[in-house]
Amino acid sequence: MVVDEYYKLNNGQRIPKVALGTWLVSDDEAEGAVISAFEAGYRHIDTAVAYGNEAGVGRGLHEAMKVTGLHREGFFVTSKIPAEVKTYEGATACIQESLERLDCFHLDMMLIHAPKPWDEMWKPGKDYSAENLQVWHALEEAYAVGKCRVIGVSNFDIDDLKNIMDECAVIPAVNQIRVHIGHVPYELIEFCEQNGILVEAYSPNAHGKLAEVPGVCQMAAKYDVSVPQLANRFIVQLGLLPIPKSTHGDRIRENADLDFEIMPADMAELLEISGL
Repeated sequence: MVVDEYYKLNNGQRIPKVALGTWLVSDDEAEGAVISAFEAGYRHIDTAVAYGNEAGVGRGLHEAMKVTGLHREGFFVTSKIPAEVKTYEGATACIQESLERLDCFHLDMMLIHAPKPWDEMWKPGKDYSAENLQVWHALEEAYAVGKCRVIGVSNFDIDDLKNIMDECAVIPAVNQIRVHIGHVPYELIEFCEQNGILVEAYSPNAHGKLAEVPGVCQMAAKYDVSVPQLANRFIVQLGLLPIPKSTHGDRIRENADLDFEIMPADMAELLEISGL
């Protein structure tokens, strides 16, 4: 099953091919969602300081260990340093606080959530190259002492990645970006692949917009799967890692049921969809 498969990262660590996303999931809901995900076979949970649910994810993780009988090493947990934190000291504090909220001795992966604070993200203005290097230095130190087994970035474009790569001791292992049917940033994905950086795809279902695209719905019907299943499988066949989000047990299980193959001609048709 795809949910049991792994990608190998550029530092040799393995990362499960499908993750449960927890964006917009409350701290109270997170515990149940995590337990449902692990019961469905997921071994990878994605959270962030900004989501405000790390404690709930941590409770779910510990309960899931009881339910499954697996040890902590059997699970992969990702969190993210807030986009607004752009100092070495702030990043160092965030990493420690995430460990405490998640009640973990280590994070499997910690990312810089974005190269700019969110309210400046899509506006011209201040360049945060130097500040991102400070945050990356904090991540490298956490990596060196084992607090984080993998470090990476999110929402970084090519120039943002080059800024880190030109100065770093540890190359980012992951870049988590928006990828879905109708929005495939080919140039950025190719750059990441050429440099050994795995692309994780958040919002693989385009926030539900794919259900409004007739061609996508028809394709899902052809394979006798739901639109989210088709969307997640599309991501996997691009060689990327999908991060579907749900708090409902049946949908969580459905999102993990990806053991079908989209034929090449149909992949080509899906890749022609744009503008979402």
